[in-house]
Amino acid sequence: MRITFLLAAILAFSPLSVENARADSLDDILDASHRTSAEKARDSYRHPAETLRFFEVEADMTVVEVWPGSKGWYTAILAPYLHDNGTYYAAQFPPDSNIPFYQRSLIQFKTRLAKQDEIYNKVRITHLYPPAYNDIAPAGTADRVLTFRNVHNWAKSGKAEAAFKSFYKALKPGGVLGVVEHRAPEVRPLERQIETGYMSEGYVIALAEKAGFTLVDRSEINANPKDQTNHPAGVWTLPPSLRLGDKDQETYEAIGESDRMTFKFIKPEDPAQ
Repeated sequence: MRITFLLAAILAFSPLSVENARADSLDDILDASHRTSAEKARDSYRHPAETLRFFEVEADMTVVEVWPGSKGWYTAILAPYLHDNGTYYAAQFPPDSNIPFYQRSLIQFKTRLAKQDEIYNKVRITHLYPPAYNDIAPAGTADRVLTFRNVHNWAKSGKAEAAFKSFYKALKPGGVLGVVEHRAPEVRPLERQIETGYMSEGYVIALAEKAGFTLVDRSEINANPKDQTNHPAGVWTLPPSLRLGDKDQETYEAIGESDRMTFKFIKPEDPAQ
């Protein structure tokens, strides 16, 4: 009997148990009431728990999310997860932009944070829009830099290379860059990639490697074999955008969200490597 209790005590305080406790905490956040029903409806396509575990995000880390958008879909997960023991940076759109979309998005994002201050009161807002805004966090301080479905935007604006350099600068040596992006066939020309919002894996890997990163792992967590990536309004044809409105809506909803690559890059401990 004593052996049984002793074994139970050892297991209770083992690293595996601690890891499971953190996993349970993340799962609790996904079910929490501060996330809207519309946000939770996207979980089956975006696999947030599996994705963050793949990127090895821990609750005591310094994490930068780049361009979380107006609604902050991942902010609603990362901010509470990192609230007590970690640090969360939201690298947002430029504050002085003359682009209406950026202006509206930043206002909407800040409004959401203010409405639930007890959850978001530790969010640190920075900005990314090279060349004026390059510092998404103090240099060499981030454990993780994450970006979800944004590479096509930087490619379109000609800022992709500069953005990846900013990611590299912010990360600690050994830190991880996690990238999720809509996936195009490798044969698709870059101009067509930008037009459709689907980028090739080769393009993203080349961007990261040029900035100094090393690809260490990839996952099919966010793959969608139903998505043939050849829709009339590009990736925005699919949910949640449904840019064509009622036209063939059932067809596109049956496909679901886009097919996506999920890459884990590392900033080498020794930059010479």
